Amino acid sequence: MPSELERSMESLIMVFHRYAEKDGDGNTLSKKELKELMQTELGSFLKSQKDPAAIDKIMKDLDQNGDGKVNFEEFVSLVVGLSIACEQLYQLHTQKVAAKK
Repeated sequence: MPSELERSMESLIMVFHRYAEKDGDGNTLSKKELKELMQTELGSFLKSQKDPAAIDKIMKDLDQNGDGKVNFEEFVSLVVGLSIACEQLYQLHTQKVAAKK
């Protein structure tokens, strides 16, 4: 039976490919696919963004090889960055709770 971390990795891979396959190329996300993925899977993150060009900026930042698409490795950098930011917020929350005790 897979561990929780293994299931999480599998889920990350499956989500990427579910959106990447929408235009027929299951190995990369187009800007449209990335936008749909982020709106559906990262809706809370996007709601906190005040910049209407956030997707364009994210696409530009992720597309390291400049091909106009986001491959899995480039996509994972987004997930890692967001995970680090969330963990930092978690640490701040934990410190505030501990300080109140």
